[in-house]
Amino acid sequence: MTAPLPSPADHGGPGDPVLRVRDLVKHFPVMSRGVIRRRVGDVHAVCGVSFDLYPNETLGLVGESGSGKTTVSRTLLNLETATSGSVHYQGRLLTDLTRRQMRPLRRELQIVFQDPYASLDPRISVHEIVAEPLRIHGRYGPGSPDEVRELLRLVGLNPEHGNRFAHEFSGGQRQRIGIARALALRPKVVVLDEPVSALDVSIQAGVLNLLMDLQSELGLSFLFVAHDLSVMRHVAHRVAVMYLGRLVEIAPARQLFARPAHPYTQALVSAIPLPDPRKERARKRITVQGDVPSPVHPPSGCRFRTRCPKFAGQLTDSERTACVERVPDLVDRGGGNPVACHYAESVQLL
Repeated sequence: MTAPLPSPADHGGPGDPVLRVRDLVKHFPVMSRGVIRRRVGDVHAVCGVSFDLYPNETLGLVGESGSGKTTVSRTLLNLETATSGSVHYQGRLLTDLTRRQMRPLRRELQIVFQDPYASLDPRISVHEIVAEPLRIHGRYGPGSPDEVRELLRLVGLNPEHGNRFAHEFSGGQRQRIGIARALALRPKVVVLDEPVSALDVSIQAGVLNLLMDLQSELGLSFLFVAHDLSVMRHVAHRVAVMYLGRLVEIAPARQLFARPAHPYTQALVSAIPLPDPRKERARKRITVQGDVPSPVHPPSGCRFRTRCPKFAGQLTDSERTACVERVPDLVDRGGGNPVACHYAESVQLL
């Protein structure tokens, strides 16, 4: 069942969604070993994910490693072919487009990767790295060198250093180069795949502030993929929480951090450190036990039940049976935001 999703009023962004994702599914085949290989199963990476991204909005997509966040971001840009479901960009269906048909839309849909060094060509200068999208799309002209210098200036780099190579820059500077390259074609949507996770904490703040300034100045929409909720708390208008390929909660950031409703979200929020030592010692902690189950053989019913503290100690036998047998729909259960839990209950943690 597709959830009723938050409206533009939840983040202040006017108009229709710029990106609409509905029931997105991505499975990867598991092949047997040996000379004759055959398909023996599937990795259930993404299962029925639905959300909207509005103009000038930052939607945070969070979860543990292996939850399917990066697969979602790559599939909605058609870098991975969806198993089923749909992605619409400004009303146009993307999931059925070929690479050639997608190429004109690449100008408006860009991505910044997690590892800035791995995503930059070490053989060409920074100027050529930033200019490369312009050349590929036939938009490099007499005024393009000045445009590239302006892009470097826009992301806080010295335009005179355009003749240097990527290895001559620090990690934070390399990520700024990646951002400049993503902005070269003046996109409307930018997917940020863990853009600060590889950076020192002192460098993260500068890159995050840069991204927020660029969003305000250029009118960008961000899908911000991360596992660090303390980062998401400062940059996202809304937050979507993933667990083992499914969305378990979507809410405006302020509401989600103040009163999370899903047990998994509560565990993530309760792990965010507080700067006040007294509050940190007195706060309520919600912990989960065990490891994330295999996406090849996910649990029946609620996928979080094998680690859910509520399932372990607060539910009756009949309620546990419902968790085992029925997949919880992502719907509003009275708290004002969609939650995929049969027994969701908002809890004040921060």
